[in-house]
Amino acid sequence: MSVSLYSRNVARRLLLIQFLAVMASGLLFSLKDPFWGISAVCGGMAVLLPNMLFMIFAWRHQAHTPAKGRVAWTFAFGEALKVLITFVLLVVALAVFKVAFLPLIVTWVSVLVVQILAPAVINNKG
Repeated sequence: MSVSLYSRNVARRLLLIQFLAVMASGLLFSLKDPFWGISAVCGGMAVLLPNMLFMIFAWRHQAHTPAKGRVAWTFAFGEALKVLITFVLLVVALAVFKVAFLPLIVTWVSVLVVQILAPAVINNKG
């Protein structure tokens, strides 16, 4: 699910929980090797940064009252941009910074799982 489907408070909580997951994963992988910790943080940021940008994009367009049909196109554009930014960040991390693959992918997937599961936990608590 996307960040734009939630209220601002839930979206902020979700981003905070994702950030904490990135930092926890980075610290755990740092116990093996500091380079692995950096690789893990790069993988987590490949999820977190596009989500933050999408949230900002959604909030800016939420202030306006777009015409019918335009909401779907705006949402689709935001999602496509989010996927493209994620792909670019992963390619840059692997090709330019030459990070370790395993911690990058493990953290990337774990933060995606947090993105899926955290809203259910947040909504059940509130």
